[in-house]
Amino acid sequence: MTDQARFSWTVLLPVKVLARAKSRLAVLAGDRRHELALALASDTVSAVVACPEVARVIVVTSDPVAGPRLAALGAHIVGEATGDPLEVSRDNQDGSQHALNAALLRGAAVAARRWPGTGLAALTADLPALRPTELATALRAAGHGVPGAVFVPDAVFVPDAVFVPDAAGVGTTLYAVPPGAEFRPMFGGASRARHAAAGAVELALDGIAGLRQDVDTPDDLRTAVALGVGPRTAEVAAALLADA
Repeated sequence: MTDQARFSWTVLLPVKVLARAKSRLAVLAGDRRHELALALASDTVSAVVACPEVARVIVVTSDPVAGPRLAALGAHIVGEATGDPLEVSRDNQDGSQHALNAALLRGAAVAARRWPGTGLAALTADLPALRPTELATALRAAGHGVPGAVFVPDAVFVPDAVFVPDAAGVGTTLYAVPPGAEFRPMFGGASRARHAAAGAVELALDGIAGLRQDVDTPDDLRTAVALGVGPRTAEVAAALLADA
């Protein structure tokens, strides 16, 4: 956390059971899909841990491999009390969204108990091209206010909630609230529209391509690699894309 920060940030990342994560990458990754999913999460966590605005990282997962691996990178691991809420049928999109956001709320509750007064930022765990400076830029905007927010182009203010849309302009990669604000993540599917409709302010920031580039498809992975990914994703992606 920087000396100028008015409060600390806790970043929350949900990680699915690796064996069932990233189903849309199966056509490329095959039986290495779990390895790729772990690489994506590991490089994301490493970037978040290195961000100067972040005091701590909480990963919400029940995966027996991902938990210890991400803990070794500096994350606090929060398990699920009743199985894995992230593991919901792909045919039940509403249920999947509910499970994802329930996991984030569980992590937020842990953060509120252990570190009261912290800002909360939910982040997707598939941002292998994320740079610590990109996340720092977004969190400073969330904590101090920034000119150029989408809905108030000339204002400088601290909104109750902000979000960053994904590169496709449909989903969300980051949702953040300062201390005392209600934490209402609405990830999954067309979450950009849901976050905006709920009153969160979309941040229009330059130089955050890695923060916006999540990886759900082979084309997403190629785009992320072109931006420059972390070492774990780079190693797995090199083998997969060479064979594609």
